[in-house]
Amino acid sequence: MLAFLAFGLILFLNPHQSLAVEKSIIYKIDIKNQIDNRTRIYLSKGLSEAQLLGADAVLIHMNTYGGLVDTADSMRTAILYSPIPVSVFIDNNAASAGALISIAAKNIYMRKGANIGAATVVSQTGEAMPDKYQSYMRSMIRSTAEAHGKDTIIQGGDTIYKWKRDPLIAEAMVDERTVVPNLSDSGKVLTFTAEEAVLWGYCDGIAESVDEVITKYMGYDSYEIKSYEPSWIDNVKGFLMNPVAQSLLIIIILGGIYFEMQTPGIGFPSVASIIAAILYFAPLYIEGLAANWEIILFVIGILLMLVEIFVIPGFGVAGITGIVFIIGGLTMALLSNTNFNFEHVTSAEAGRASLTVLMGLGVGFVLMIWLSSRIGNRGMFRKVALITDLEESVSTPALTNLIGKEGIASTVLRPSGKVLIDGEIYDGVSMQDFIEKGTPVKVIRFENAQVYVQAIRR
Repeated sequence: MLAFLAFGLILFLNPHQSLAVEKSIIYKIDIKNQIDNRTRIYLSKGLSEAQLLGADAVLIHMNTYGGLVDTADSMRTAILYSPIPVSVFIDNNAASAGALISIAAKNIYMRKGANIGAATVVSQTGEAMPDKYQSYMRSMIRSTAEAHGKDTIIQGGDTIYKWKRDPLIAEAMVDERTVVPNLSDSGKVLTFTAEEAVLWGYCDGIAESVDEVITKYMGYDSYEIKSYEPSWIDNVKGFLMNPVAQSLLIIIILGGIYFEMQTPGIGFPSVASIIAAILYFAPLYIEGLAANWEIILFVIGILLMLVEIFVIPGFGVAGITGIVFIIGGLTMALLSNTNFNFEHVTSAEAGRASLTVLMGLGVGFVLMIWLSSRIGNRGMFRKVALITDLEESVSTPALTNLIGKEGIASTVLRPSGKVLIDGEIYDGVSMQDFIEKGTPVKVIRFENAQVYVQAIRR
C-alpha cells in the first residue's frame, strides 16, 4: 500500500515526465548534386554530427547523375564503416557514382519512377574510359555489394547461401560485357527501375516520401529528423576542390609567375599568383589532404625557379628541379597519402590528380603564349602594359631646315655653346676658333641635335 501511494504521488508531481516518450533521432543528409568534394564534405561532416547527436539511423536523400570516381570511393567507404546504420532513399536518380554510394548503404529505398545503375567510368566528354579504369570500378562496385554478405536459406533440408546483393549484378552496372542469367545478356550497361531493383534485391522498398521510408520500412513511429545544413565555408571549400577550379588556380599561379618575371618589382601578377596558391592549398590543407611537406616542396620549387632566372645564367639543374618540385607539390597535395606512404592512394585518385595538374599546366602554357602576343597591342589587355613603342620615333629633332640661316652667339662658343636663331636657343658648335658672345653666326650644317656655325665677318 505504501509503495502504491508513493508511485501515485510521483505521478501527481511529475505528470509530463511519466507520459513523455523519447523520440528516435533520424539524421538526414541530402546528396542532390554532382558527386564531388563538396558532397563528400557534406557526407563526412553529416556522419560525424550524427554520431555526436547519438542518432539512431542515418538516411541519405539522393538524386544525382554521378560524378568523380575517387570521391565516390571515399563516400562509399565512409558509409560501409559507419557505426550508425546508413540507408538511402533514391528520390529520382542514382546513376554512376550515385549507384556505387547507394549500394554501400545498408538499405536502399526508391520512389516510383526512380533509377539506379549505369556506373561505367566516363571522361568529361562522356566517352567510356579505357578498360584500366573500368576494371577498377568493376572490382570496387563488386566488393561493395559483397560487403553486405549472404543470407542463409533452408530449402527442403538444404542450406543455401545467397548474396543479399548479387555482386555480378553490380558489375553489370559497369560493364556491358557482364552476363547475368535471366537478367542481362544484351550487351548493354545495366540500369534498374524501382520495381526491377526490388525484384533483384537492390531495393528494400518503394516509398513516396522520407516520412514513409522512416515509418513503413525503418520502423520508427516516434522520431525526430535532424538534417545536415552545410555552411558557406563548406560550399567554398567544395567549389575550390573541384578539378576545374583547381586547374584554373594552377593557370593563375603559373601565369602570375611568368608575367611577373617580365616586369620589375612586385605587382598585380605576383599578388594574383600568391592568392591563387593560397586558394589552391588552403582547402586541401584543412581537409587533411595537403601536408606541410607538400606545400614546402612547392615553395622550394618556386625559389629554385627564381634562382635559375635571376642568379644562375642559362637553364640547368636548378630550373629543372624547380619545375619537378612545383608539379610534385601541386599533384601530391591532391592525394590522400600519409606522409610518404601512398599505399591507400587509388589509381583513380592518382589519375585525377595528375590530369588536373597537367590540364592546368597545359592550358596555362598555351594561355601565356597567347597573352604574350596580345598584351600591349590591342584588345582588352592593351592597358595591362605600356603600349608605346619606338617604331616611328627619331633620336634627334629634325632641324635641317636651319642650314643657311643666320643668328647670333648667345654665349661664348669654346667651341660649344648656345646660339640664338629666329628667337630660339639651340646647342651650337663653332667650326672655327672661339666665337665671342653677340657675334653674328651662320648655320653650316646640323648633326646630333647640334647646329654647326661659323662667324660672319662684315
